[in-house]
Amino acid sequence: MMRTTRQARPRRAPRTAACGILVLLLGLVACGPPITVRRVPARQVSAELARSALNSDSPSIFSENVLNRWGLSEQFRRDPAAALAALHERLRTVRHPAGTLFALAELCFKYAEDSGRREYDLAAAVFAYAFLFPDDTADRPDRFDPRLRIATDLYNRALTRGFASPDGSLVDLHSGVFALPFGQQLSVAFDQQSLEWANRWMYGFVPVAELEVRGLGTRFRDPGVGAPLAASTQSLDETSAESRYLPPEMKVPTTALLRIPDPRTQATQPLIESTLRVYNRYETDGVEIGGERVPLESEPSATLAYSLSRSRIWSFERFGILRGDLISSEIERPLIFLEPYRPGRIPVVFVHGTGSSPGRWADMINVLANDRRLRGRFQFWFFFYDSGNAIPYSALRLRQALAGAVERIDPERRDPALQQMVVIGHSQGGLLTHMTAIESGDRFWKGISSRPIDELYVSEETRELLRQVFVFEPLPFVKSLVFIATPHRGATLAESSFANLLARFIQLPQTLAGATGDLITGNPDALRFDPRRPVFGSVYGMRPGSVLLEELVDTQPPSGVKAHSIIPVRGDLPPYGQTDGVVRYESAHLDWVASELVVPRSGHSVQRNPIAIEEVRRILVEHADRVCDDDHVACPRRPQTLGPGDRFVMNAESTALDAPEDDAGALDGQDGDDSSGAADPAGDVR
Repeated sequence: MMRTTRQARPRRAPRTAACGILVLLLGLVACGPPITVRRVPARQVSAELARSALNSDSPSIFSENVLNRWGLSEQFRRDPAAALAALHERLRTVRHPAGTLFALAELCFKYAEDSGRREYDLAAAVFAYAFLFPDDTADRPDRFDPRLRIATDLYNRALTRGFASPDGSLVDLHSGVFALPFGQQLSVAFDQQSLEWANRWMYGFVPVAELEVRGLGTRFRDPGVGAPLAASTQSLDETSAESRYLPPEMKVPTTALLRIPDPRTQATQPLIESTLRVYNRYETDGVEIGGERVPLESEPSATLAYSLSRSRIWSFERFGILRGDLISSEIERPLIFLEPYRPGRIPVVFVHGTGSSPGRWADMINVLANDRRLRGRFQFWFFFYDSGNAIPYSALRLRQALAGAVERIDPERRDPALQQMVVIGHSQGGLLTHMTAIESGDRFWKGISSRPIDELYVSEETRELLRQVFVFEPLPFVKSLVFIATPHRGATLAESSFANLLARFIQLPQTLAGATGDLITGNPDALRFDPRRPVFGSVYGMRPGSVLLEELVDTQPPSGVKAHSIIPVRGDLPPYGQTDGVVRYESAHLDWVASELVVPRSGHSVQRNPIAIEEVRRILVEHADRVCDDDHVACPRRPQTLGPGDRFVMNAESTALDAPEDDAGALDGQDGDDSSGAADPAGDVR
């Protein structure tokens, strides 16, 4: 039997080897190129490019690039202090240190925030200053360099934190030698004289850039260099006229600036010399550094909000209408200034309405005080009164306060700007405003009594008070009036049951109550009102048909005084038959005013409305220009021109908090819009 044998098959590569090759090929394909891109929203890219230690947990790409250049990225994550020391050592050898200085400023700032070590904040301020203001002006950063604004903010915030009090609530400015990292020290010479301003001493510096502000419609910031602060003040001479009118709770916007001569040279020295000074925003908005003018950073809106948030005036609003002598007994003087008096600036006096206070002008004053067309041309005053008192009596107190202020601060009449006063009144305050600029004759007294004041059976004290209240001349220095939501013919709300109930609880001041009793007791047969129900409070005086209002509404100021009206209505135009919730349009309208602006879709508190604020701004610019032409005072300041070699312009970087002059193209009196036009073409009745 024949046997057959099977031939051996050819040997195949091991299956494992084939699988390995396949995996390798797939792996190579899967890895792809080491650099990839993908499209994302432009907002995401912009946020990444604008990232810095100021607004993120990570430093900017500029500082990350520097760390990567010197191989310090990983070390900075593991040991920031060692990485910063190594980076600082590079300053001694690097030829162009701008990038390294910027990175040191930002990374020291970040490490200070993470560790709480103040010496790194001071170092951040030093390195940021050295980046911004190099020894050689040719090395200054270009104004389009995005690091410019970041470095400025790093300097400002690092300076604030470097001199912070232990609890962080204040900034403690003083001389001394302060420890820095890297074995260095910072010698600071503080200029104590810079704390003196307008016969006052500044102290208690609050870091306002760190405050969240609510309640103001706008927030203005002057962008620049320096730590923005709010300072308390105290008078150095209580006998001076100025000290009488500045409230103790009012804060002043200031800026602290640390100067370092030859900063890039000193950046590697064991001892860094510097000087520290405070600048007042009311006097200085820029300084010279290295031959160029540099703006100072300040926070006027935050300073105003901080002042008002701690003021006691709010508590007077509710009770000031009920107790006729509350404010006069609690506040030494009814007239307060926003800042010390300075010659050459026209006073603008704000008079609040019923149940209100000067604090209700906050939105308007926040805008006006930060307008470059008005800054340096006006000074802002506020009248405070018990709004439940009789209107003629409150008007007397207003006239006395204004006349007394002018006499005290300028007894020799050397300041012509004081003779061009503007008075602005809201609601009842508009009635008081009207009574500063008219001649009464005997028309108001005839509504009270058929017997002349000189023939009354009253004490001489009562007779004199009645003369002052009811018979008066216009204040010669009041040249412009602005009526805002003013009930010239009465307020419908004054006839409501609530108003009648409120009127019963109003207490007249002792002097007025005593004079009323004296008048009624001795002259019952001559009175034109029911002596059993004397009606002298402001609520009664603002009722439609009031004898006072009927006489007042047609009494016009002298020809040299201009008057303007701002009238809100709740609906759309035309305004006829409409109300603002308190006053009807027909009551607020006056035929004889120079201009009238109707603000549609607005309630009675229109002084907060941007359209009304813009109209007041227009009126003030027009008034100041007229005064400048006639008397050569309160003229606009000319813009300061930088030299051809000056490239470092901080204002070139726009911020969301900047004052809104740019939209009008206005700078120190150079208006890009028609300042004589209406505030809003959709809401104008002239």
